[in-house]
Amino acid sequence: MEHIHCLIIGSGPAGYTAAIYAARAGLNPVLYQGIQPGGQLTITTEVENYPGYADGVQGPEMMVHFEKQAARMGTDIRYGIVTAVDFSQLPHKVQVDQETWLTADAVIISTGASAKWLGLHSEERLNGHGVSACAVCDGFFFKGKEVAIVGAGDTACEEALYLSKICSHVHMLVRKGQDAMRASKVMQDRVKANAKITIYWNTETVEVLGDKKVEGVAMRNLITGAEQRIDVSAFFVAIGHEPNSAIFKPYLDMDDAGYLLTIPGSSKTNIPGVFASGDVQDKIYRQAVTAAGSGCMAALDAERYLGALAH
Repeated sequence: MEHIHCLIIGSGPAGYTAAIYAARAGLNPVLYQGIQPGGQLTITTEVENYPGYADGVQGPEMMVHFEKQAARMGTDIRYGIVTAVDFSQLPHKVQVDQETWLTADAVIISTGASAKWLGLHSEERLNGHGVSACAVCDGFFFKGKEVAIVGAGDTACEEALYLSKICSHVHMLVRKGQDAMRASKVMQDRVKANAKITIYWNTETVEVLGDKKVEGVAMRNLITGAEQRIDVSAFFVAIGHEPNSAIFKPYLDMDDAGYLLTIPGSSKTNIPGVFASGDVQDKIYRQAVTAAGSGCMAALDAERYLGALAH
């Protein structure tokens, strides 16, 4: 059974940043890329809010840069999916591709979170071409234009309010009636009071319209059955995220939504030698730059842990 000093699970901004710091600290990190090498940024087009890219950068290109830097520092980057773990004793045990077991002194979890989608073919086809699951990331590209957003929770309300500051108008599609809206009352009141936001209650999305980019959305009223089209330049999906944490449930503390819990001010989980970084433990910010920062924290925490272990 192969033994690894510092194992990193996941290859988004958090995982690659953790790898860069761990490699420079001489921890000989091994990184398994997971089912989506590069993470969510590989399905993002233009990235303009990551420091250091004065002219912006394509998401997939940026993740290639991250990977190359991690490799140049000495990270052993491997393709493979971690399918099970055993954190009941030291060293920690990790299974890759449902067949190979490894042991590790320290494990950094950077498995991220996946956006929930409506499941429409057109939504998938136009993803990155006007369809987005992050208004903060992509709203700027539609400055002064009409956009639509679907969702009924606090995040949907927050993103609708954010979009209203930069877009000419926001059409908000809510599947249930206002009496059943999940968002807190204060967030509902703010959205309802905003003249630049139109709420469509009891409404479902039929299709996102457009050939090569979003041009509109077809929707249906669930009470009357009436269908209508609105012309928009972007379609934002804000129905939640799913942290990729299921395999850790028997061992690690997490909240009701499945986000891993860390000791405040650190990346430490409830299991010594296991650290969490990036969107798998962050349901608030979910940005590339914050994920990278938490990856740095995890590597520094792992370095200190391994240093103490050696003595």
